[in-house]
This record gives sequence, C-alpha cells and structure tokens, in this order.
Amino acid sequence: MIGNVFREYRVIVGLVFLLCSSCGRFGGRESAHYTVSLTDFEDVLSVSGVVEPLRSITLTCPQQVNGAIIRLVEDGTTVQVGDTVCVLEDQNLQNRYDELTVGLENAEANLEKVKADLASEYALLEAQVRSNEAEAEIAGLDSLQMKYSTPNQQRIKRLELEKNEIERKRYKKKLDALKVIQQSEIRKLELEVQRMRNQLESTENIMKRLVITAPVCGVATLPMSWITGKETAVGDNVWSNVPLVVIPELGEMKVKILAPERDFKSMNVGDSVRYTFDALPGCVAWGKITKKMPVGKPVTRDSKVKAFEVEASIDSVTGMPEPGFTADCRVMLQSEKQTVVVPQVALFDEDSMKVVYVRLKRGYEKRQVSTGRSSQKETVIVAGLEVKESIALIKPSAASVKSVRLLADSIQTIHN
Repeated sequence: MIGNVFREYRVIVGLVFLLCSSCGRFGGRESAHYTVSLTDFEDVLSVSGVVEPLRSITLTCPQQVNGAIIRLVEDGTTVQVGDTVCVLEDQNLQNRYDELTVGLENAEANLEKVKADLASEYALLEAQVRSNEAEAEIAGLDSLQMKYSTPNQQRIKRLELEKNEIERKRYKKKLDALKVIQQSEIRKLELEVQRMRNQLESTENIMKRLVITAPVCGVATLPMSWITGKETAVGDNVWSNVPLVVIPELGEMKVKILAPERDFKSMNVGDSVRYTFDALPGCVAWGKITKKMPVGKPVTRDSKVKAFEVEASIDSVTGMPEPGFTADCRVMLQSEKQTVVVPQVALFDEDSMKVVYVRLKRGYEKRQVSTGRSSQKETVIVAGLEVKESIALIKPSAASVKSVRLLADSIQTIHN
C-alpha cells in the first residue's frame, strides 16, 4: 500500500519537473503558435437584414380623407384581385355627404317651386296681354261707328284706342322682360343645383374609395405606422397618402440592411453578399450591395444612435425567401486568393515596424514584415514570411529572442 503511494508520488513529481523544464525552455508563455500557409484572405462583415420585394404596390389612404381604420386584412393574407383589404371611416366626410344630400334635395325642391311660381306669374301676365288684345279688337270694331258719332265721342274713342295700344305694348315688353328674368333666375338655381350635384358626386367618389380593394393578386403585408411605430392596425388614424397595405410582387426580392455607422462606412456599392435564412435551413442566396442611403435614422425614438439603410440585391438563390424573412448577410469587403495570411494577434508594432516572432529550434527570431490588406482578425503578409514557418501568437520574452531580421535582409544576432 505504502509502496503504491510512493510510486504515484514519484510519477507526479516527474511530470511537474518535465512541465517546468518545458516552460523554462521557452520563457513560459510561448506555447501558442501559428503555422504559415497559403490561404484565401477574406474580410467579411456579418450583419442582419430583412427580405423585401424588389417591387410592390402600396395602397395608401385616399386624398381628402382624414379618418381611422375600421377593418384591415391580416398580415400575410393571400388576396385576389378585388378582395377588400382595408375599410376606412371619415366622420367629417360622412357629415359633409349627409349635408350635401339634404342641401341638394332642398335646392331641387326650391327650383321646382320657383319654376311653378314663375310659370304662374308668366301665365297671369300672358292673360292680361290677351285681355288687352281682346279689348283692342272690340275697340277696333267700335271705331267703324265713329263716323256716326259726335266729334267729342270720336275723340274719346281715338284716345281709348291709343290707350289700348300703349297698354298692349307695355304688356308685351313686360312679358318679354319677365321671360328673360325668369330664365335667368331659373338658370341661376339650376347652376346651384348642378354645383351641389357635382359636390355630392365628388364626395360619393371619395367615400367609395374608403373601401380599398386589391388591384393584383399577392400576399398582403402591413407596413409600420408613422404614428405608433408599430404594425398598422385597426383603430389607427390615417390621412392622405398614409401607407395602409403593401402587396409585393413575389418574383424578385431584395434585402434591406440597417447597419450601424461603423459597418455602414465599411460597405461599398458592388460588394458581394452571401445570405442564409433562419426560416429556410439549407437555402443560400447571393447578391451585391446596390444602394447606400447617406442619411441615418435613429434606432429608436429620441435615440442619438443612428442606423443607415443599405439595400442589397438577390441575384441567385437556391430557394426564394418570402418577404419579412430575416437574412444573415455576409458582406465580402475584401478578398485575395491563395496568399500568406496571419492572425492580427501575431503582429506586433515595434520601432515603427510590423514584426512577427518566428519560432526557431531554440528560441525566436524577430522578423520585420510588410503587410497588405487586413481585417479585424487577419492581415495579408506581402513580404517577410515563408510558408510553413511557425510564428508566435503571444509576444515571447526578450530572453528567448535570438536574432532579428529586417526586410533589407540584414541579420543581427542577440546573444543571451
């Protein structure tokens, strides 16, 4: 029993001794290394986006309407041409319609009454004219007997005839004037009735547009409300041109990315993008950055942090995603085929130089290198390193650095 314990103790002591010897050989921290090889350099930016249709029909609140939504299609509903997708209510518009309806009825009734009154007045004056003409004819018959009358009687008769003629002309002028006046008054009332009819018809046309139907087949989606910042819903107040329902054309899609300012500055129009979708496992798509909006929007209301809108195309896809799907976007900022790439942690700034520490059989060599493209994780080495060389990922101790090599190929050996 004691012998077994003693043997186990000797084994543990031996392991500790070997470990300490190993650490002493390389300074205790030089155990992490990277073997240089030719590989593809890729500077990839990972952001998220939302799939949107490239083209869509947005149904908006009609002009001259200021009301509320009382009925709305559910988001994602498949609709056919003519299906009702939204119904609005505008109480002011309804009140105006009711007022115009009553006003038109009153105006039409007043027009008919005025026409009847004017017709009666005209008929009365016409009767007076005919009566006057009858009196003139009678007086004309009496004039045949004037030669048998006394001079005074003849004079009286002639005066009566002249009076009748004057009355006839006066009634004739009054009748003509009355006709013109009545036509003008009736025309005025008719124009007023027509104006009210036009207003009522215009209001009816607006009210018909309160019931909004789908002009095309597709999947109806609900936009974000300008007021609430949430999805449009029943009860929301709306006015002219406020988006109500969006019906996308599902043949072509794009991806909208809301990028923070740092990522936005890194991306450029034309950069390649690779997409994957959580809702479609195994589906992959490819496209390019097509548009960058120069003005950012607050992430939330009153927030000082802004996000910038970026649009990217979907040029090829193994399975077309639906609008609203979340896309994981890998934006290729830079790339270079088969080159020497090292981790950023293996590069060190010393004396205005970029250096790496190349592992030797015993110790390290501090090596100046020339760098090219770089990302947050990796850097391309243009000169100074060879394939299969091993470099330290942690800066070694000064005691373990045996030599220095500069790009001018001069070598300085440091003896410890």
